[in-house]
Amino acid sequence: MTKEILKRGMVIIVNLNPTKGSETAKIRPCIIVTNDTYNAKVPIIQVVPLTVWSEKKERIITNIPIVPSPENGLSKHSIADCLQTRPIDIRARLKEIKGKISESDMKRIDEALKIVFQLDA
Repeated sequence: MTKEILKRGMVIIVNLNPTKGSETAKIRPCIIVTNDTYNAKVPIIQVVPLTVWSEKKERIITNIPIVPSPENGLSKHSIADCLQTRPIDIRARLKEIKGKISESDMKRIDEALKIVFQLDA
Protein backbone atom coordinates (compact mmCIF):
# COMPACT_ATOMS: atom_id res chain seq x y z
CA MET A 1 0.00 0.00 0.00
CA THR A 2 1.50 3.34 -1.02
CA LYS A 3 0.53 6.72 0.30
CA GLU A 4 0.02 8.07 -3.23
CA ILE A 5 -3.30 6.25 -3.49
CA LEU A 6 -4.70 7.97 -0.39
CA LYS A 7 -7.33 10.58 -1.25
CA ARG A 8 -9.44 13.04 0.68
CA GLY A 9 -12.70 11.42 1.77
CA MET A 10 -11.32 7.88 1.93
CA VAL A 11 -12.28 5.66 4.83
CA ILE A 12 -9.17 3.99 6.22
CA ILE A 13 -8.54 1.72 9.19
CA VAL A 14 -6.05 3.34 11.55
CA ASN A 15 -4.36 2.27 14.76
CA LEU A 16 -4.83 5.32 17.00
CA ASN A 17 -3.03 3.77 19.98
CA PRO A 18 -1.30 4.88 22.07
CA THR A 19 -3.38 7.80 23.21
CA LYS A 20 -3.63 9.96 26.31
CA GLY A 21 -6.59 11.21 28.29
CA SER A 22 -9.85 11.50 26.35
CA GLU A 23 -8.34 11.08 22.88
CA THR A 24 -10.10 8.58 20.61
CA ALA A 25 -8.25 5.25 20.81
CA LYS A 26 -8.20 1.75 19.32
CA ILE A 27 -7.97 0.49 15.76
CA ARG A 28 -10.89 2.14 14.00
CA PRO A 29 -12.09 3.64 10.74
CA CYS A 30 -11.15 7.24 10.03
CA ILE A 31 -11.85 9.66 7.19
CA ILE A 32 -8.98 11.46 5.46
CA VAL A 33 -9.59 15.23 5.50
CA THR A 34 -6.29 16.64 4.20
CA ASN A 35 -6.11 17.68 0.57
CA ASP A 36 -4.74 15.34 -2.07
CA THR A 37 -1.60 17.43 -2.63
CA TYR A 38 -0.50 16.84 0.97
CA ASN A 39 -1.72 13.24 0.87
CA ALA A 40 0.58 12.53 -2.09
CA LYS A 41 3.67 14.34 -0.77
CA VAL A 42 3.98 13.86 2.99
CA PRO A 43 3.54 10.84 5.26
CA ILE A 44 1.48 12.84 7.78
CA ILE A 45 -2.22 13.18 7.01
CA GLN A 46 -5.14 14.55 9.00
CA VAL A 47 -8.06 12.23 9.82
CA VAL A 48 -11.43 12.35 11.53
CA PRO A 49 -12.08 9.20 13.58
CA LEU A 50 -15.37 7.34 13.31
CA THR A 51 -17.18 6.06 16.38
CA VAL A 52 -20.34 4.05 16.95
CA TRP A 53 -23.55 5.98 16.19
CA SER A 54 -25.90 6.96 18.97
CA GLU A 55 -28.79 9.40 19.12
CA LYS A 56 -26.98 11.39 21.81
CA LYS A 57 -23.79 11.67 19.72
CA GLU A 58 -25.76 12.68 16.62
CA ARG A 59 -27.17 15.72 18.46
CA ILE A 60 -23.68 17.28 18.67
CA ILE A 61 -23.33 19.72 15.78
CA THR A 62 -19.75 18.69 14.93
CA ASN A 63 -20.60 14.95 14.86
CA ILE A 64 -21.62 13.81 11.40
CA PRO A 65 -23.61 10.58 10.95
CA ILE A 66 -22.27 8.25 8.25
CA VAL A 67 -24.49 5.44 6.96
CA PRO A 68 -22.73 2.25 5.81
CA SER A 69 -22.62 1.62 2.07
CA PRO A 70 -20.68 -0.52 -0.41
CA GLU A 71 -18.80 2.64 -1.46
CA ASN A 72 -17.53 3.61 2.00
CA GLY A 73 -16.89 0.04 3.16
CA LEU A 74 -18.40 0.59 6.60
CA SER A 75 -20.40 -2.19 8.25
CA LYS A 76 -22.33 -0.10 10.79
CA HIS A 77 -23.90 3.30 11.27
CA SER A 78 -21.13 5.60 12.51
CA ILE A 79 -20.38 9.13 13.67
CA ALA A 80 -17.51 11.20 12.27
CA ASP A 81 -16.25 12.95 15.40
CA CYS A 82 -14.83 16.15 13.92
CA LEU A 83 -13.71 17.43 17.33
CA GLN A 84 -11.22 14.53 17.51
CA THR A 85 -9.43 15.39 14.25
CA ARG A 86 -5.79 14.42 14.44
CA PRO A 87 -2.64 13.99 12.39
CA ILE A 88 -1.32 10.47 11.80
CA ASP A 89 1.82 9.07 10.23
CA ILE A 90 0.48 6.64 7.66
CA ARG A 91 3.69 4.62 7.71
CA ALA A 92 3.08 3.75 11.37
CA ARG A 93 -0.72 3.81 11.71
CA LEU A 94 -2.45 2.89 8.41
CA LYS A 95 -3.87 -0.66 8.45
CA GLU A 96 -6.33 -0.85 5.54
CA ILE A 97 -8.29 1.17 2.98
CA LYS A 98 -12.06 0.53 3.19
CA GLY A 99 -13.66 2.90 0.67
CA LYS A 100 -14.72 6.50 0.21
CA ILE A 101 -17.56 8.56 1.67
CA SER A 102 -20.05 10.43 -0.52
CA GLU A 103 -19.55 14.02 -1.61
CA SER A 104 -22.55 15.08 0.50
CA ASP A 105 -21.04 13.45 3.62
CA MET A 106 -17.69 15.14 2.89
CA LYS A 107 -19.43 18.53 2.59
CA ARG A 108 -21.09 18.01 5.98
CA ILE A 109 -17.72 17.10 7.51
CA ASP A 110 -16.21 20.24 5.95
CA GLU A 111 -18.95 22.33 7.58
CA ALA A 112 -18.31 20.70 10.96
CA LEU A 113 -14.56 21.34 10.63
CA LYS A 114 -15.29 25.02 9.92
CA ILE A 115 -17.13 25.14 13.26
CA VAL A 116 -14.42 23.23 15.16
CA PHE A 117 -11.61 25.44 13.82
CA GLN A 118 -13.74 28.63 13.64
CA LEU A 119 -13.05 29.12 9.94
CA ASP A 120 -15.06 31.52 7.80
CA ALA A 121 -17.02 30.09 4.92
